[in-house]
Amino acid sequence: MVTVSHEAVTQFQALMDQVDEPLKITFQNIHRGYPTETLVRFLKARDGNVSKAHKMLMDCLHWRAQNEIDKILSKPIVPTELYRAVRDSQLIGMSGYSREGLPVFAVGVGLSTFDKASVHCYVQSHIQINEYRDRVILPSASAKHGRPITTCVKVLDMTGLKLSALSQIKLLTIISTVDDLNYPEKTNTYYIVNVPYIFSACWKVVKPLLQERTRKKIQVLQGSGRDELLKIMDFESLPHFCRREDSGSSRSSENKNCFSLDHPFHQQLYNYIKQQSLISEPIQPVKQGSFHVDLPEPAAEGTEIAKTIESELHKIENRNGLTQSLDDV
Repeated sequence: MVTVSHEAVTQFQALMDQVDEPLKITFQNIHRGYPTETLVRFLKARDGNVSKAHKMLMDCLHWRAQNEIDKILSKPIVPTELYRAVRDSQLIGMSGYSREGLPVFAVGVGLSTFDKASVHCYVQSHIQINEYRDRVILPSASAKHGRPITTCVKVLDMTGLKLSALSQIKLLTIISTVDDLNYPEKTNTYYIVNVPYIFSACWKVVKPLLQERTRKKIQVLQGSGRDELLKIMDFESLPHFCRREDSGSSRSSENKNCFSLDHPFHQQLYNYIKQQSLISEPIQPVKQGSFHVDLPEPAAEGTEIAKTIESELHKIENRNGLTQSLDDV
C-alpha cells in the first residue's frame, strides 16, 4: 500500500490554500471537515506524487463546478416511476455498518440490467449515492464514533452474472471512471460473493492488470461469504444475499432487500433529495428526466480492463457455441 508522508500532505495543503473561493467552497463540500484525510486519499490515488495528486484534485473540483455536482442532491430523478425503474435495474443499497463503523454498501453486479432508463439517469443515480454517502452517511458515522470515518465497505454480488454483461461494460466503465477520478480511495475493501464460473474466468485475466493497491482491496469469498463477513459485521448488517449459507439471490425478498426503493436507506435518500429540491427551487416545478453530467473518457487502464473482459466473455461465448453445436450433432 502507498505510504503518504507528512511532508507530502503539507506540500499539498499549501497548494490547496491558494485555490480561489468558488473552488474552495467545492473543496469544503468534498472534505466535510476532514481536509487532511481527503488530501491523503488523492495522494494515495497518485502513488504519493504531490504534483499529480494536486492536478487530480483540481480536475475533480473543476468537474464538480462545471457539472454542478454540489447541487446534485437537490435534483431528483422524477417521476417516481422512473426512479423506481432505476432502482430495479441498478442494484445498489446500504445494508448497515461494519463493527469499525464503516458503512456497508451492497451491489448486485450480476442482476443489474441497466435497461430501464438512460445512461444519464444511471450516472446521476450513482453520483447521488456517492454524494449522500459522503455528505450525510460518513459525517454521521464520524460524529457517532468520534473519529474520521471517510471510507466504506462494498459487497459485490455476482449472482446471475451472464454473457449478456457484455452490453453493460461501456456504462460500467463510465461509472468506474467517475469514481476513479472524483471519488478515489473511498472503498476500504471489496468483498466479492456468489461467484459463478464466468466471473472466475474473467478474474484470472483482469487481476494482473489491476494496480497493486486495488488488488489488495479485493477479496473473493466462498459462496455467499456469510461466515467471512460475520467476522467484520453483525448479522443485521449483512446484505440480504449473504444471509443464507447457500448462495442467496440479489432479488431475494427474504429478509430486507437493500436494493429496493422501499428499503429505509433508499427512502431516506429519496426523501432527502426531494427536501433539498424544495429548499433550492421552492417555486419552480421539478423537471422530469435526468440531470446530465459530462461523461468522462476512461483512463488507459480502464479501457484495457474493459477490452480484456470483453475478449474473455467472447471466448466463453464462442466455447459455449461450439459445445452447443457438438451437442446438436
